[in-house]
Amino acid sequence: MSQGKKYELTTNTIMAFGRKLFQIRAAVSFGDVESGDAGGFVASEDCLSHDGNAWVYGDAWVSGDARVSGDARVSGNARVSGNARVSGDARVYGDARVYGDAWVYGDARVYGDARVSGDARVYGDAWVSGNAWVSGYAWVSGYALVSGYARVSGDTDIAWFSGVGSENGTLTAMRDKDGGVFITRGCFGGSLDEFESAVAESHGASKIGREYGLLVQLIRLRMSDERNEP
Repeated sequence: MSQGKKYELTTNTIMAFGRKLFQIRAAVSFGDVESGDAGGFVASEDCLSHDGNAWVYGDAWVSGDARVSGDARVSGNARVSGNARVSGDARVYGDARVYGDAWVYGDARVYGDARVSGDARVYGDAWVSGNAWVSGYAWVSGYALVSGYARVSGDTDIAWFSGVGSENGTLTAMRDKDGGVFITRGCFGGSLDEFESAVAESHGASKIGREYGLLVQLIRLRMSDERNEP
């Protein structure tokens, strides 16, 4: 959607990081926003595009040189700051934080108490939730699900495998805050050892069980501390 100004800055302000933020008010109706609806807070009109259906809701903030565009939504108590970018159909909500030079785009979701920072990229259909942190130069995409207390700061801290199991779903393996490996697959969330036990109990020596067994071996190798490659 391309149009004139879809919102205005109001005189209702708050202070964040030593800078004044202005509450926004819709000037026209678009998406699920009605003309006159109050939104969240932005540092300037550079923070929220006047094109598309992008919007900042509730008590959410967009500050610094951060920008929200496309049909993206930032809501709840979420904070987008620094030089971060949220675009496409991405959603950032809950108490999530996106900052630094991080990008969240596509159909990605960042929510809960999750943090995405540094030069990290979260895109595609990836979800980052719970108390998970994605930082540094990490890229998370596809149908990866980063949750719990995951700590992903580089490409060797995460791996995901799609089209696995009886439902052809995605298995995601990631570092946790204690240096271990956390696994998500469907409704399962737990350590690699717990996942291996659950597979043995549910699938035994079936083809699916053997496939998962091979993935467990690969994940252990990938997440190991060995650095001397031949």
